[in-house]
Amino acid sequence: MSFSPATVVDTFAPNPRLRRVRLRVEDPESLTLAPHPDCAVGVYFDQAAPNLGRTYSVRRQTGDLVDLDILVHPGGPGSTWAQTVRVGDRVGLDHARAWYRPPPSATWQLLVADLAGLPALARIMAESPPTVSSTVVVEVLDHDDLDYLPTPAGVTLIPSMGSGNGVAASQLAQLVGSLELPADGYCWFGGEAGASREVRKHLRGRGWTIDQYDVMGYWRQDSAAWDARFALVGDDFLAMYRQAIADGKSDKAAAEEFDDALERIGL
Repeated sequence: MSFSPATVVDTFAPNPRLRRVRLRVEDPESLTLAPHPDCAVGVYFDQAAPNLGRTYSVRRQTGDLVDLDILVHPGGPGSTWAQTVRVGDRVGLDHARAWYRPPPSATWQLLVADLAGLPALARIMAESPPTVSSTVVVEVLDHDDLDYLPTPAGVTLIPSMGSGNGVAASQLAQLVGSLELPADGYCWFGGEAGASREVRKHLRGRGWTIDQYDVMGYWRQDSAAWDARFALVGDDFLAMYRQAIADGKSDKAAAEEFDDALERIGL
């Protein structure tokens, strides 16, 4: 793996649940961060251990400076790193990517996130043009989380307080299901994988086409149990995904078929 080295130049807390790590990237052009507002990058805490890394949204990029807002929680290498990292520490960056792709004709968008998707959501809200009306459905734990979000004009905010996020059942799919959706709208989702699946199925059921939504599972409830079950069948399903790509299907279409197949066997 070819890392793009970066050095920590600052850390602070933009809210009680997030830790901002500011990095100076040695060669930002080689990293090729996407200009889309949900751009994310793989952060590898030890370049000698390429499997020890996590993907984080880029909250802001200014020249060679990159801000990552990382959700802190008990356990996990990323949360531990964000809480203990010091100025001068070095990391490797790789696998920059982004998903937010509203159709050019869209004048209304639905943005859905839980705490894991909060940094990407905040950036999308801040950078969306004023000609696009936004309805934001966000699942948080308290008002500090809502205060982290920008407040541009033309945004309808629908919060769910104290649900999802590993502490209670998620309400995101139910809230999305209660909305009137225009035929020519667009949806971006960043949150728990099970909720993402339900939201995507709802959008398809309303007749939306695959170019009208970008729905990503940022994390998974009970991930250890899911990973153990997936390890028993993963090779076959990954082969199915690779075959779909070889058949000329887009990455998004292949990934959707992959997830639908997993759901059929209870994963």
